[in-house]
Formats: sequence, C-alpha cells, structure tokens
Amino acid sequence: MKPVPTYPRTLDLPGLLKKKSHFLFGPRATGKTTLIRQQLNGKAVLIDLLKGEYAMQLSARPWDLEAIASAVLTPTSWVVIDEVQKNPPLLDEVHRLIEEKGWRFLLTGSSARKFKRGHANLLAGRAWKAELFPLTWHEIGDFDLNRYLRYGGLPVVYANSDDSKRNEELHAYAQTYLREEILAEGLIRKLPPFSRFLQSAALMNGQLINYAQIASDSEVPAATIREYFSILEDTLIGFQLAPWTRSKKRKAIQTVKFYFFDTGVTHTLAGTKTLDRNSDLYGMSFEQFIGMEIRAYLSYSRAKRMMSFWRTTHGMEVDFLIDDEVGIEVKSTVRRSQRDGAGLRALEEEGKFKKLFLVTQDKIPMRQGHMTALHWEDFLKKLWDGDIVSG
Repeated sequence: MKPVPTYPRTLDLPGLLKKKSHFLFGPRATGKTTLIRQQLNGKAVLIDLLKGEYAMQLSARPWDLEAIASAVLTPTSWVVIDEVQKNPPLLDEVHRLIEEKGWRFLLTGSSARKFKRGHANLLAGRAWKAELFPLTWHEIGDFDLNRYLRYGGLPVVYANSDDSKRNEELHAYAQTYLREEILAEGLIRKLPPFSRFLQSAALMNGQLINYAQIASDSEVPAATIREYFSILEDTLIGFQLAPWTRSKKRKAIQTVKFYFFDTGVTHTLAGTKTLDRNSDLYGMSFEQFIGMEIRAYLSYSRAKRMMSFWRTTHGMEVDFLIDDEVGIEVKSTVRRSQRDGAGLRALEEEGKFKKLFLVTQDKIPMRQGHMTALHWEDFLKKLWDGDIVSG
C-alpha cells in the first residue's frame, strides 16, 4: 500500500509551548494528532481521552492526572491532553498543575460546545488559543487548485489517489460528524431535520444567512436554525463572517455570512456531483478557498486582526476585509474586466483602506490607484510572506 503523504504544517507546537500552555482547536481530521506526533514525539506526555483506559480513570478520578503524567514526564514538563472536551472537569486539575508545578499543557479538541455550555474552567488566561485548519496552499508543495476546490484540504482526503476514494473519505467524514459530534454528544433531538439543515446551509455557503429560507427548506422553526448554526460554529465546522458597517458614503447591510471550514466538506453536504469551471458554484468555491487561506494566515501568524466583508444596500461588495486596512475582492475569472474591481473602487472612496487587492486567475498583474490586481498564486505568496498584512 502506498504510504499517505505527510505535509509540513505551519503551526509550530514547540514554539507555542515555550511561551505558554495552549488550547489547540480544530475540526476533526485536520491533522491535530499527526501534528502532535510529528512535532512533540519524545518531548511531551500524550494523554488521549479517546482511549478507554484514560477516559474511564480520569473521568472518575481527575486528580490522577498528576500521577499518570509524572510517571513518564519529560524534562520539558509538557503534557498533551487530546480531545479534552470529553472531560471538561479535568481542566481544574490542569489549572492546579500549571500553578503549582509550572507544567505546560497542550489541550486539543474538535468542539468547544461543552466548554461554552458547561461553564468549564478555561484557565483564566493561563492558556492561549491556537487553531489548526485544513491544509493550506502554503503547506502543499504540488498544489492542484481544481482538486482543492472540489475536494478540500483535509489531509486524508487531499492525499488520496483518486476521486472515488476522496468522495468516500468525505462521505465518511460527514457521517462521522453526525454520529460522533452531533448524536453522541446529544446536541440535537432528531437527526433528519439537522441533516436537511446541513444541506441547505451548504447550498448557501458564503452567502448572507437567510434564516427564513433555510427554516423553510429544513422544515424547522427559524429559532431552531439559529441554534443549528451555533452548533456548527461550536463544533468548528463553520464560521460566521461579520459585515463591516462603518462606511459613510454608502449604507452597508448588517447581515452576517456563513462559511463552512472546507470546500470538500461543503460540496459533500450540499450534494455536489461535479464542479463546472464556468459555474457560479466554482466561483463561490474559489472565494471560499481564498477566504480560508486568509483566515489560516491570520491565525497561524498570531495576527490580532478582524476579518469581515462589506456589502452595500445597492449591491456593491468586497469579499474580505482585514481591519480597516486591507480590502480583498475575489473573482475566478481568467481574464479581468473593468467591472471586476467595482466593489474595491467604491470602498476606496471611504478613504480608510490603503491596500486593495483584486484576486483572480488572470496572470497579468495591474495597478490602479490603491488597487492591485494579482493572480491568486502571487497574492497567496505575498500573504504568507507577510506582505499583505503584517502579523
């Protein structure tokens, strides 16, 4: 059997732990466990709460954490607790060991639901937050844009050798999510309405959230739809993008957008069979891909920046904004036209944004006022080199 390729990840776990304890959150299958083995093997004690012996003992006797870790503690005093959301009370012991022993912890999880709903001890600033996302362009050496747009960046999916296997992995991922993150955790009462909601939400990925429409499609009340979106965010399957509303010359809408965390998962939930290069769906997937890269860069570089979007009541739009500094409009066209930068030119009139980028698949760069048009690969190189926004 051909070995599954490994990818060099941007996130530096030893670098994080040298500074402070950290929560490491990321959706299932983004590679948290693999990253820990690659970067912390022999440097930290690993306690996996998915393993029965640890789960049962520490659930009944959380104070045994010190004895378990001490038996194999390395000189670094680093302890990794994998899937810590399975046992939130254990965080009280983590808190004590940070204070009394000076230990550094890496606490991983694929859901923040129990922490938020159960008032868990979040260590009062004694642990910072880091995130792991699907593979980025920056991490994939031989990057295939069409493969990524259709099947996404989950390592086990992207590395697969053919489309049928990628589809099987994505369908298995969706079912595992429903069974283990939703049903097993008791987050909903009935699965069929939530499954209908997932498809409706995926079909509206990257658009303004229309609760009434999704409620109608899913056959559940709008109030339930709001709770469902909250579940998606808490289980890290998607995120809301807030609107930028400080424009003076044009009235901005105030409705949020919602993006799923991975293009392949989005297509699987939506029931996408093929991704036509000339379709609106392709354009939305390309926009989602660029947005995911920006989000990952801001997180990995530890940049304390706000990501948003801008749309006016008359339809002018810029897909992604970073603070009041950078505006980014994304078009999948291979040949730019004058109308492609209309949103950026309107935003420029606000007098706040000094860096404006039109990201397309046109290989010929162009500069006009504060706006620079770049091929997507050139834009991403500048992004990851720190030339678009500093960390």
